[in-house]
Amino acid sequence: LEQMELEVREIPPQSRGMYSSRMRSYKQEMGKLEADFKRSRIAYSDEVRNELLGDDGNSSENQRAHLLDNTERLERSSRRLEAGYQIAVETEQIGQEMLENLSHDREKIQRARERLRETDANLGKSSRILTGMLRR
Repeated sequence: LEQMELEVREIPPQSRGMYSSRMRSYKQEMGKLEADFKRSRIAYSDEVRNELLGDDGNSSENQRAHLLDNTERLERSSRRLEAGYQIAVETEQIGQEMLENLSHDREKIQRARERLRETDANLGKSSRILTGMLRR
């Protein structure tokens, strides 16, 4: 994301807005994913602690139900984390593609600028030649 921000800063101001808004949405999504991950990690550690320090007087059936419930929660949390990770990977790929597109666009603009300079120099030279021919 930091590299993407640096690239967006180098974009001309007239087209920077679209990419800046995308960056903000990517940052927000990343923040949400990090918060979800932290909540899941805390919930998991709380569940593990409760499981380890839980009441020993429970019947085996209650323990079994409790373990199944915890296993279900853990699986749901794992699926959410996996989905979040997948979104982060996709976001990174989109960002990489954006950076590549911006790089290609920069190269095209630089080549066009160089061609314009060459054309300007050639026009100046031809103008001087024509002026010289008209004076003769």
